[in-house]
Amino acid sequence: MENAIFSTARRGFLALMAGAAMMVGAAAPAWSETAYDFKFTAIEGGELPLSQYKGKTVLVVNTASMCGYTRQYKGLQTLWDKYKDKGLVVLGVPSNDFGGQEPGSAAEIKEFCEVNFAVDFPMTTKEPVKGGSAHPFYKWVTAQKGEPKWNFHKYLIGPDGALIEAYGSKVEPEDTVLTGAIEKSLNHAS
Repeated sequence: MENAIFSTARRGFLALMAGAAMMVGAAAPAWSETAYDFKFTAIEGGELPLSQYKGKTVLVVNTASMCGYTRQYKGLQTLWDKYKDKGLVVLGVPSNDFGGQEPGSAAEIKEFCEVNFAVDFPMTTKEPVKGGSAHPFYKWVTAQKGEPKWNFHKYLIGPDGALIEAYGSKVEPEDTVLTGAIEKSLNHAS
């Protein structure tokens, strides 16, 4: 309910701002309404636009290889294996923002994830996820649900590109709170 109220109020504000800008002859502000407005760079190289996931449920997780929560890669891979054919995308976003726990290069991170956790879900290059230098996607989710507090913070995006919810690091990938929200989103998509 709160999310719906916030979304309605935000849309009204954006419409008001766009209308005001048009009255004075200025361009409407460039506000991003959905996750599909953002793109990352894939860990293998090349663009990774979130728009390629339209109609899917996307779980975006900032990851790190040397963290106490690193074992969550196993649970994320399990989610990916279980739900990918039903429309879930797990997207890992390596970040060195918390305790310098992701110091490696893209190639080192990719190898670590594949060798230790058999990760084959999509991953991005290393990105800042907090503060003024945060990736634009993270600025967008922070404005709605708050900034990540540590590694393995999770944001769930619905098939329409809207942010559904955020889950802290302590919420394991296979926690019923998270899997229930994923299943609910997947059921609405079909």
